[in-house]
Amino acid sequence: MAGYNVAVVGVTGMVGQKFIEILQERKFPIKGWKLLASSRSADKKISINGRDYVVEEARPESFEGIDFAFFSAGGDISLQLAPEAVKRGAVVIDNSSAFRMDPEVPLVVPEVNPEAVLNHKGLIANPNCSTIQLVVALQPLHTAAGLKRVVVATYQSVSGAGREAVDELVAQSRAVLDGTAMPKERIPYKGAAKQYQIAFNMVPHIDVFDEDDYTKEEMKMIRETRKIMNLPDLPVTATTVRVPVFNGHSEAVNVELNNPLSPGDARRLLSEFPGIIVLDNPSELSYPMPVDTEGRDEVFVGRIRADRSVPYGLNLWVVADNIRKGAATNSIQIAELLL
Repeated sequence: MAGYNVAVVGVTGMVGQKFIEILQERKFPIKGWKLLASSRSADKKISINGRDYVVEEARPESFEGIDFAFFSAGGDISLQLAPEAVKRGAVVIDNSSAFRMDPEVPLVVPEVNPEAVLNHKGLIANPNCSTIQLVVALQPLHTAAGLKRVVVATYQSVSGAGREAVDELVAQSRAVLDGTAMPKERIPYKGAAKQYQIAFNMVPHIDVFDEDDYTKEEMKMIRETRKIMNLPDLPVTATTVRVPVFNGHSEAVNVELNNPLSPGDARRLLSEFPGIIVLDNPSELSYPMPVDTEGRDEVFVGRIRADRSVPYGLNLWVVADNIRKGAATNSIQIAELLL
């Protein structure tokens, strides 16, 4: 049987499950599956096309004979096992932040920098979910008029914090409505010194605080955008916010350009760019929302308008399914570039 042996690491998580779903949707040529997770999930069964597969504990020897390994089990596991998979001949596409800023590791969004995969040495990094949708929207504007500065504020769904955060939003919402005790364990992140309510609330804190009181999530967006777009000196600033939405990240993006670009031309360029759907008709109250992106792989853009406070400025509203395009789909698109 023609095809490739594929391993999914972190298969019981939200992104791991989505890997299986989208690999089948896109008819990725698979000869055999290897489903891997931590020892806690070992021996669980997952059905694929009517056949049950047993989840195995991820170990170095798990990658013998594997062609593609999709990792979504956290940075520590990636640091430990991705090099072992590469050593055994697999191409690793890693969804953690472990290798993203390594100059030897390509950081790829296929619509933006597909040529970067040519330089891989067995390991390719998948960017942060909020970075992916941002650079897809920025690329056609940069090609046409040149980016001078980017300011972004995110409105990130709880699915970005994992299935347990989704469950906590459900439980908190019920608790608020019923007036009962509220679980608070996942926001801003598990193990944080303080835990906050996310139901009917917003929390301007994603990941740990880093340099200059930016969060790690904000610094990821800044650094990854520069690397992917090959603009190491691009001024980028970000504020990342967790919102009580189950799935789908939204971003308010302000760009300052080097050359004039009208909102009409921006709409045309964005609508012609691969992987973008423009939904932008204020007279009909048409603009993208997270519910529009559920189960979709495109990046949706709307609210395109001039920023009159600078000579060549535009405002955009950018929305995408963070589990699909922001994680699993982008990883699989990277693998497809190598087929």
